[in-house]
Amino acid sequence: MTALAHERPETMTETRTESVSLSENGPELDEVLWQAWKAMELPEGYRAEIIEGAIEVSPTGRYSHSQIVFLLKEALGEFLRGGDFAARNDTNVIHGASAWVPDMLVVARDPERYVTDDGLGLTAAGVRAVFEVVSPGKRSQDRDRVKKRREYARAGIPVYVVIDDYDDHGTVTVLTDPEPDKADWLDAHRVPYGTEVTIPSGPAKGFLIGEAITGPKRG
Repeated sequence: MTALAHERPETMTETRTESVSLSENGPELDEVLWQAWKAMELPEGYRAEIIEGAIEVSPTGRYSHSQIVFLLKEALGEFLRGGDFAARNDTNVIHGASAWVPDMLVVARDPERYVTDDGLGLTAAGVRAVFEVVSPGKRSQDRDRVKKRREYARAGIPVYVVIDDYDDHGTVTVLTDPEPDKADWLDAHRVPYGTEVTIPSGPAKGFLIGEAITGPKRG
């Protein structure tokens, strides 16, 4: 059974985040952070992002994380096959003084016009959807559930999907209609693992996320 975009199971509660001001670093410190991020040489298995005015270094995911990303990329790539858009990962997404590495994103199949002038990544303006698979640990969970939720809304990315093994017994949240000035989303649809949900808009409209990607409900 496919859940409609505006349905919300009565047993699930949607957690909204309070908008916070971006870092008051000022342009000089922002530039220092930017140059430091560009110069970082990390050991294999780590990635660095600039999120809400701070550099955050995190390890790549454990097997369960990589398996969901793998299944998501296979299914999403097949869904988008033959069209003007494609699924990518391991790509820097740049917006102002922020830099993110989403687990998956949807962008034009030929994204050359969205490549930043320095070639470090793609501008957020070219991204039509982002997907994050939550990792264990409070810092990782806050990053995807709270900080990136605000950052992607500020950038005006149309769709943000959070696949979360650690929320209750597993949930998928689809956020649409961003409000950049409020750093939040007008529509948030959250369902438990075991309930199918579809992307309601954009190039991935109709793409279904269910047990074939997430596995069954945990616990």
